[in-house]
Amino acid sequence: MTAGVACCHGPRCYGRAVVVRSASPLLTLAVAVLQMAVGTGVGCRPTKSSPLSPAVSSSSQLPESVSRPVNRLAGEKSPYLLQHRHNPVDWYPWGPEAFEKAKREGKPIFLSIGYSTCHWCHVMERESFEDRATAAVLNDHFVSIKVDREERPDVDKIYMTYVQARTGSGGWPLNVFLTPDRQPFYGGTYWPPSGRQGRPGFVDVLNQIAALWKERQGEVVESAVAVTEQLSQFTRHTGSVDRALPGEGVLTHAAALFKSEYDARHGGFGGAPKFPRPSVPSFLLLHGRRTGDAEAVRMVLHTCDRMRAGGMQDQLGGGFARYSVDAEWLVPHFEKMLYDNAQLIHLYLDAWLVSGDPAYAEVVRSTVGYVLRDMTHPEGGFYSAEDADSEGQEGKFYCWTRSELAELLSEDESRVVFRYHGITERGNFEDHSHPQPLRGLNVLSVADTNLTALDRGWLASARARMQERRAQRVRPHLDDKILTSWNGLMLGALARAAVILEEPGWLAAAERNVAFLRSRLWVPAAAGEPGRMHHRWREGERDDALLLDDHAYLLEGVLHLYEATLETRHLEFAVDLAAAMVARFHDPGAGGFWQSAASDLILQVKEDYDGAEPSGNSVAALSLLRLAAITDQPAWREAAEGVLRLFAERLMKSPQGLPSLLQAVSFSLQDPHRVVIAGDVGSSAGRALLRAAHRVYQPNRVILGTRGPVEAFARTLTAKAGRPTVYLCTGSACQPPTHEAEEVVRGLNAPR
Repeated sequence: MTAGVACCHGPRCYGRAVVVRSASPLLTLAVAVLQMAVGTGVGCRPTKSSPLSPAVSSSSQLPESVSRPVNRLAGEKSPYLLQHRHNPVDWYPWGPEAFEKAKREGKPIFLSIGYSTCHWCHVMERESFEDRATAAVLNDHFVSIKVDREERPDVDKIYMTYVQARTGSGGWPLNVFLTPDRQPFYGGTYWPPSGRQGRPGFVDVLNQIAALWKERQGEVVESAVAVTEQLSQFTRHTGSVDRALPGEGVLTHAAALFKSEYDARHGGFGGAPKFPRPSVPSFLLLHGRRTGDAEAVRMVLHTCDRMRAGGMQDQLGGGFARYSVDAEWLVPHFEKMLYDNAQLIHLYLDAWLVSGDPAYAEVVRSTVGYVLRDMTHPEGGFYSAEDADSEGQEGKFYCWTRSELAELLSEDESRVVFRYHGITERGNFEDHSHPQPLRGLNVLSVADTNLTALDRGWLASARARMQERRAQRVRPHLDDKILTSWNGLMLGALARAAVILEEPGWLAAAERNVAFLRSRLWVPAAAGEPGRMHHRWREGERDDALLLDDHAYLLEGVLHLYEATLETRHLEFAVDLAAAMVARFHDPGAGGFWQSAASDLILQVKEDYDGAEPSGNSVAALSLLRLAAITDQPAWREAAEGVLRLFAERLMKSPQGLPSLLQAVSFSLQDPHRVVIAGDVGSSAGRALLRAAHRVYQPNRVILGTRGPVEAFARTLTAKAGRPTVYLCTGSACQPPTHEAEEVVRGLNAPR
């Protein structure tokens, strides 16, 4: 099995054999104008090479032993851009130098977008961008720009939307041809170096686009202008602050749709390739518990069971891979992303709170262990991702052959491991993207749990040997850039896990993380300028990107940290983040938040899709609702409700696209529980009360102290009898104060 022909991040952005979001109005764009310009050869079938350039030959690639010059990307900090610094392509980073050159020389722009742990990005680099003949075509006829989609998701969003509209699918590497004004006129994902299986060769595409630009430039520009205007119309999301808020019917309708997509055999929602997309089971679990829908809860727990048993979970090292290439969660696309693991920590915590099954808590422990061991900077920031490939081959670090294990383990250990992990001579994975694929590779899964106590002893000793051997292998590439947005997701997950599972070391790691982000990436408000979060930090330098996701995700994470500690400084920072987010991104007229405040984009976008990562609008809405419940500041709630109103029609018609925003809708429908803890929360009694408030599955509640910018009523509450005291309040009414953790649990579990 293999991953296809593009690196994928969620149900709307795949390569071959994956369907994009069918409800998108962009799929009805008049792309006939584009087809008139580019003809039917490019992107439809292989065509003969143009006389503009010689054919590609793999022998033209430079051997690794030769010292190679570097291009402009050598001065960048992005690991993805640095991977291309030795390419013979005359790459430019996204910026004015490239734009001015394109205008000055009248050349089209070739924009290539990817990320450092993208398997098919590596393949295309190896096949095409390292090839001197291909580079000659690019250098002669185009201004070539490389973008790291993780550093500039706002750039990626615009051109991914275009390619999805033109082709019906998308993924990475994302390759788009632009006018010198950065307006798109043709694009796709992975192109092989020469035509195969009905796919055009990359040089064929380049030569035909170059000829098209030379001969019919006016038509190309005209079509690009028209399509850009249509993109602008689609992404504008005009709305009204007077539109009604979505109600209970939206949630009921959405839950029914998700349940209809449930895979009763393997768990999950939809077919292969299968993504965890944690916002879907998280919403369904919330709705199932809130409405008494036991079937919905069972679907979510079954999904969690199947994911943790498959190769999606690293059975030795912990953590989850990006997605499964099959419907069974068996064979992963092996890259590991910080944002997936953060969201899955939340999901498995919730599964444990709902079910009490210790297996879910163990998944949380192994995932947090992986992040703190392999994905944490010494100063506390969290790294972005680990690659699927090592030594140039996908899965090599993670997979095992039967003969290798037989040599490593004793006879008894081998017998148990072969049965427990489903090891066969043939194996269950082969990387067909490599010209010389490894044979007999086995992805570890949990195939047979019917073990005796003696067998479990053999399994434990065998796994220890396997971990020791695997530690000697060449690890996959680590993308060590630190992104504020993804760190915010992991910060919140780590803080919740720490208090729920009673792990003070994890809470200390969360404190180090927020301290790192504040010192390295946060600029407080000053001289009339609102505060701002920078997006990326690496090797002592931060970038200048200004993105909604950084503010929204970190706001969510800091609120979780506040609720885990009741430290006033964290709530104060949350208020500062919210103020900066509203000042920089909020649209007070139509509602909602712009994705970016960058000045180098051809249009502004309001992200409207919860894919592998939740949209900034969804996270902002729920976080502001929570902050409003804690502080009793109506401005935060009004901004959140503006998001709900803006997307109200979309939530009713296509709720599958916004599962995270559905959670905000649920929160908005009734006054949340407010657990107010007065007194010394750092004492053993205070910690017990705080832990009790967290160990009830009750997403629509907030926890707050009595100091700092909390609601005025909370500041009037005091500890009774000199002991930490809980006030459980809803609306303007509170239950009698209590010192007992059991009373807190009963109060939060009581029907409303």
